Order: sequence, then C-alpha cells, then structure tokens
Amino acid sequence: MDYDSVADELYALRPEEFTAARASAMASARTAGDRELAERIRALRKPSLAAWVSNLLVRGSPGEVEPLLRLGEGLRQAHQDLDGAQLRELSRRQHALIRALSLQARQLAKEAGHPIGESVQREVENTLHAVLADPEAARAWAGGRLAKPLSAAVGFPAPAEGARPRPPEPPPAPSRPGKKESEQQRRRLAQAREDAEAAERELRELRDEADAAARAATEAKQQVDGLQRRVEELTGELEQVRGEHQQARFAERAARERARTADRRAREAGRKAATAAARLERLTSPSSDA
Repeated sequence: MDYDSVADELYALRPEEFTAARASAMASARTAGDRELAERIRALRKPSLAAWVSNLLVRGSPGEVEPLLRLGEGLRQAHQDLDGAQLRELSRRQHALIRALSLQARQLAKEAGHPIGESVQREVENTLHAVLADPEAARAWAGGRLAKPLSAAVGFPAPAEGARPRPPEPPPAPSRPGKKESEQQRRRLAQAREDAEAAERELRELRDEADAAARAATEAKQQVDGLQRRVEELTGELEQVRGEHQQARFAERAARERARTADRRAREAGRKAATAAARLERLTSPSSDA
C-alpha cells in the first residue's frame, strides 16, 4: 500500500462508498504495521457531491485537463498585459468553455448514477473558474482529489503596476528600448490566442457530442415508450387469452360432466332395454303359452 494509490482509489469512488472504503484502507494499513499511513488515510475527507463531480470530470475526460490548464495560464498572463478588447474576447470564450465542461460533468455524473441539479452544477463551474484564475487551484483540481468545491473569489491577478493598454496598431519601430519585451508580449498574446482557439474548438466538439447524446437519448426514450406500449398491449392480450383459456377449461369440464352423465344414462337405458327384451322373449316363447 502507498498513500497516493489509496487516495486515488478513494476519490474515484462514489461519495456514498468513500467512508467504508477509507475505513477498510485504514484497517489494512494498521494490519501491515504502518500507523503513519493509517493516520494519513484517516485524514482524507469525504468529497462533497460538487467536489466528486469535479474529480469525475478529471478522470472521465482527461483530455480536457491540459487544455484548460494552458488556457488558465494564458488568461492569467493576459490579465497582466493585454488590451481590453482582447480580454473581453478571451473572457467570452472562457465562460463558453466552462459552461460546456460543466454540462459534460453533469452528463458524467448522470451516467455514474448521481444526477445533479443546478446548484451543484454552479459549484462545479465556480471550481473551473478558480482553476483558470489560480495556479494552486489548478494543481489541486488536476490531482482529482478535491474534498470540496473551489472558490473563484480569488479572481485573476491584477495588471502589473504602471501597465497601460496598448494602442490598437502601434507603428513598428526599427530599434528602441523595450523591443524584446514587446516581442515576448506578442508571443504570449499569440499563445493565448492559440489556447483560446483550441478551447473554442473543444467547445464546438463538446456541443456536438452533447447534441448527439441528446438525440440518442430522445431516440432511446421513444424506443422505450414504444416497447412499453407494446408490453401493455401484449399484457392486455395475455389477460384476454388467460380469460378465454379459463372459460375453455370450464367448458371442457362441463362437457366432460355431460358426457359422463349421458354415458351413465345410456348404460342404464341399455340395461332397461335388455331387461325388457328378456321379459318379452319369455312372454312370447312356446313354454309360456302352455
């Protein structure tokens, strides 16, 4: 046993399974004689539903982790030195991506058997905002071991002291102090734009996946509804056939009883006919005339 593998296993479980699994892991550590590990395991906190969903997004969509972290780095740098128009564009893309990821997290939670409401989804979105704004929050989220949702109250870093918005298109200067810094700034801007464009592409893909999933869910529901109607129809037919079968059995028993009665009466009539014939024979025989 080692701490990281135990922690990863525990935080991958559903919330209702966490406490019992933690107790079992503590007992195993104590049995192995590792009291320090047992105490570290005991200190692991059961995740709230929103934290579990945030962890689930990391595990269920690992391809989304690195792009979001890169976008956060670009946005934090952008808040240091980009102009207002670019900040507004990046902010728009940021909110669209977070909304798409929170919807994806909601779908993952539903598939895992824990549908969530709007309030939990907002907590997940706040966590993603915090991931973009704070590198410490980003590292905590990427580890997949959150016990509670993160707060986005920290916000983005303030612009550097003395920084001013750049003019829309400054004319190039052949040689002047600060040119190297401007080149670095342009590279950072280009990287931020690439990250934002990548995030927007991912957003479109996520929306396409969500639309496809919604269509599949609608088709599946229609199929289920159709099968349910068919089941109800067949159930009605089965009840009707059962009734007819019961009536046929009653009719069969009645017919058999009538057949037995008719057979008995026929035998009695046969005996009577035989008796009458014998009597007639005696009366008509020559010996009876004498």
